[in-house]
Amino acid sequence: MLGTLVHLGFDALLISAFLAGVKRTTGLTPVLSQIPNKDIRQLFKSYLEAGEYIFDFAVVIFGRSDSFERKRS
Repeated sequence: MLGTLVHLGFDALLISAFLAGVKRTTGLTPVLSQIPNKDIRQLFKSYLEAGEYIFDFAVVIFGRSDSFERKRS
């Protein structure tokens, strides 16, 4: 039970980080204004902000690694 919850939580963070990457590269983001309930809308906003934090953290870690290099094209 606990393992399943941890796995689902990790998957949710990966999806949120993916959405943050899509937002950064394309500018596309989910339309939260279509969610009628303001509490659920705020929950999704926090969820997407967590993904942006994870994305930024990964960029910093990868940027410091010798295994990755920055290429501009």
